[in-house]
Amino acid sequence: MAALIRLCQALDLAVGSLFEPPPAGEVVRRGEYPPISFGGSGLREFLLTPRGEHRLQAIVTELDADGGSGPEPHTLPGDVEFVYVLDGLLRLDFEGSERRESTTLGPGDALTFTPGIPHQFRSVAQLGTTRVLWVISPALPDGARHRQP
Repeated sequence: MAALIRLCQALDLAVGSLFEPPPAGEVVRRGEYPPISFGGSGLREFLLTPRGEHRLQAIVTELDADGGSGPEPHTLPGDVEFVYVLDGLLRLDFEGSERRESTTLGPGDALTFTPGIPHQFRSVAQLGTTRVLWVISPALPDGARHRQP
């Protein structure tokens, strides 16, 4: 029992929390989204899922006109990535071993792809902000929160 108490103190957990059922869910309120940064320019990114969530990660990105992930394609360590355009126009470029593919998504368009394929994105809206929802599964580890060239 003493070892359990020391372990809980080291982890800053109440001993009783080990014996309580987990909460049904965790709310992240609008206006309180924690900012995160994957790099790029002309964009702002916010985490929509709790920081401790490991099954998936949801991010909203706000891109200025011509803002994007940068000039170099990147990959992310995950099994699947989903993108849904809320407002504006988003262009995604994918580099395959034999060809390059591009697609432009508008409001309400969605795309699912493998994040290990080198890719980059940018807003191609002439005016206003492009807003995009990204969902990655599993969630990125803390050390992988920067895009990898």
